[in-house]
Amino acid sequence: MVSSAVLGGGIGEREWVVNAQVPPGYDRLDPVAHLRELAAGAGLPGPGVGLMTAASVADRRHAVDGGAHAVVTAGIGVRGWAAAPGVGGVAVPHPGTINIIVSLPVPLTDAALVNAVATATEAKTQALVELGADASGTPTDAVCVAAPAPALVGSGAEPFAGPRSLWGARLARAVHRATREACAGLLAAERTGPGA
Repeated sequence: MVSSAVLGGGIGEREWVVNAQVPPGYDRLDPVAHLRELAAGAGLPGPGVGLMTAASVADRRHAVDGGAHAVVTAGIGVRGWAAAPGVGGVAVPHPGTINIIVSLPVPLTDAALVNAVATATEAKTQALVELGADASGTPTDAVCVAAPAPALVGSGAEPFAGPRSLWGARLARAVHRATREACAGLLAAERTGPGA
């Protein structure tokens, strides 16, 4: 797996993925320990990936394209552009976060795993722009891409996962569709406002 998650981030062999819902204003200073506790409570042994979100994980959206699976949870209350001028530092946790978890049935080289993260992020941003969100994401978005190790499937690893490669294109379409579905209702509710 490759991930930007707080627990199990980076590239390596992992056994499981947890996308934990935490309350708005989550203020624990030990998120890694907290995620390990949640995994142990769920009976998940060994190394894994732990993501966190204040968004409802019950409202996750799932999309499949040619064997590429994407699951997206979304909260977009705090969003913006990645290259916003004058912004930096540690983001204060707010309700939000777009977490993307992708599963592919084919092994990927390390370079292709990194490329898959970029492709998933591009697809997320495309969905947000198409929905009129005027943002590239939220300050706390995370991505996890899972693929089998080459030794497990007895075949070579795919060298590419960009949006024009076979598996990158499938990944992009699945992430795009799941992100649109996860964010569309949130944006519509935001535009109409409470009681509208």
